[in-house]
Amino acid sequence: MSGRFSPLAPASLFLDATGTPFSERYQDVYHARNGALEQARQVFLRGNGLPERWHGRASFTVCETGFGLGRNFLALWQAWRDDPQRCGRLHVLSFEAHPFSAADLAVASRELPADLRDAAGQLVRAWPVLLPGVHRLEFEGGRLTLTLIFGRIEQTAREAQAGVDAFFLDGFAAARNPEMWSPALFGQLVRLARPEATAATWCASGDVRRALRDAGFLVSRAPGLGGKWQTTRAVLRPGLGRGLEAAEPGPVLVVGAGPAGAGMARALAMRGRQVVVADPQLAGGRGASHRGHLAAALTPLVSRDDDLRARLSRAGVLRALHRWQSLPGSARPQRVGTVELLRDASQDEQRRLTLQTMGFPEEWVRWMDAGEVSRRVGLPINRPGIFFADGQLVRPEPLLDALLDHARIDCRATRILRLQREGAGWLAQGDDGQVFSMATVVLANASEAAALLSTCPDVVELPKLRAGWRLAGQVSYFRPDAAAHDPATVLSAEGYWLPQVDGVNVGGSTYLPNAAASEVTDSGHRFISEQVADMLGVDAGRVGEWLAEGAGWAGWRAVVAGRLPVFGPVPKAPGLWLACAYGSRGLTWAALAGDLLAASLEGEPLPLERTLQNAVAPR
Repeated sequence: MSGRFSPLAPASLFLDATGTPFSERYQDVYHARNGALEQARQVFLRGNGLPERWHGRASFTVCETGFGLGRNFLALWQAWRDDPQRCGRLHVLSFEAHPFSAADLAVASRELPADLRDAAGQLVRAWPVLLPGVHRLEFEGGRLTLTLIFGRIEQTAREAQAGVDAFFLDGFAAARNPEMWSPALFGQLVRLARPEATAATWCASGDVRRALRDAGFLVSRAPGLGGKWQTTRAVLRPGLGRGLEAAEPGPVLVVGAGPAGAGMARALAMRGRQVVVADPQLAGGRGASHRGHLAAALTPLVSRDDDLRARLSRAGVLRALHRWQSLPGSARPQRVGTVELLRDASQDEQRRLTLQTMGFPEEWVRWMDAGEVSRRVGLPINRPGIFFADGQLVRPEPLLDALLDHARIDCRATRILRLQREGAGWLAQGDDGQVFSMATVVLANASEAAALLSTCPDVVELPKLRAGWRLAGQVSYFRPDAAAHDPATVLSAEGYWLPQVDGVNVGGSTYLPNAAASEVTDSGHRFISEQVADMLGVDAGRVGEWLAEGAGWAGWRAVVAGRLPVFGPVPKAPGLWLACAYGSRGLTWAALAGDLLAASLEGEPLPLERTLQNAVAPR
């Protein structure tokens, strides 16, 4: 087990004798007994000078140290919505070690006044599965965001990235929950703070005030609430504060129109940026890079110690599920679930122990015996497995077409040959003579990214990218002789077998290093047929008879050592970003990487932990 991993411990809704939500774990109430909303408005909003301080701002960011039942968030949302001078975008970053279930939030919302129930209902419907890490929710057409970080704050505060204008310091009493009021935490808050950031709390403890002063805040007293004589307000000392700031507005050039580039372009366009996407394959249409790729799977991973790859895959799948479910028709991934078949008793025991240790909720992943696997898949499978409810069946070609179909995205069928600095920006020259001058450029062109970087001699060498390689691979298309071989879920083991699309089951896949070409071959068909036969428990020759003549799809995968993707800013090259080396999980990383870049440019709280950002950073 990794020493950093801590299973999430959810809260349960419990009311004390006065009807106030009460934590049996901390033996303290969640809010003042005279009302959570009055406390939110008097202590936290007024204590931070809201709503006046966001007037005239393009965006404003609030950080809350304990989300609880979300009363502060709902009061803030209402104040922002009702203010005709509100900022253009409001971002909320909130930590919670013991999140409630959506069901408990729904029960608690029944006591809210009528004017908050609609917002509370939206929060309940958007509430994420209770998994450790970062969860990004969006409301009001994306103009209001809630970035939740689930886990103990002494760990998660170090992982957050944001530029915070106001802090709501809201946790259980310092004597009962000291981690919420520690000097170490306040030091992390200063790291996140923008200049002139403010803070407010109902806590009037002398130790807390001293810790705030020592961290860099100027502290003052304010009138109390609900029987308390005093509350605390603070403002960051002059000269302190360097949290994330938005980049200058302007268009962005994205090189590459595959999943990486399309994910980047879509996230930027949704935030109002004009985007030019350059890729010669666009001559065949927006989805041409995956023309003929009938279907693919988008599935998370679990590992014994919740390693970097497992955490990244979890974050990527959740982001894709949130971002792409609003797409139309066949572009929308189908949430059919994935069953990962276990090969033997040893792997079965290991997986069961992993799930028990991690404490993941069953609505995310659970073990199944062979009988339950058969019932879930709809096929007679004589093997146990684990079931991921959020496994998705994706149609790559219509997905890419839909992602790039946006009024702010300009698709150009040109290959970028050279890149060079121009003042504070970049010049990119295409093979057709087009020259693009942009402050921000994203290289999302897979294995070609390293070569394009080499055309700009003053960009720092990136050994990891230079040493990368590419793998050829194919999938095969089958038309089984009976519907009894069509699974209800994605089925995976050494290979995978997908539910039918247009009467065809897709099986995959091959991985061929050092290949001269990526093409559909008979040997590839035979290899995939054997993988499918093993999963279905039928003869490989019979599976081979199901092959649609010559049918399949082949492509390239770009890979670097460690098999993690590479996305983030290029060191010492302001405005230059990479999004490549996605390997066989291009669909998994696409939405996440796009939102990370877009959030960075817009100065939003970032939707990924610092540890994971560092793991995928170009260097």
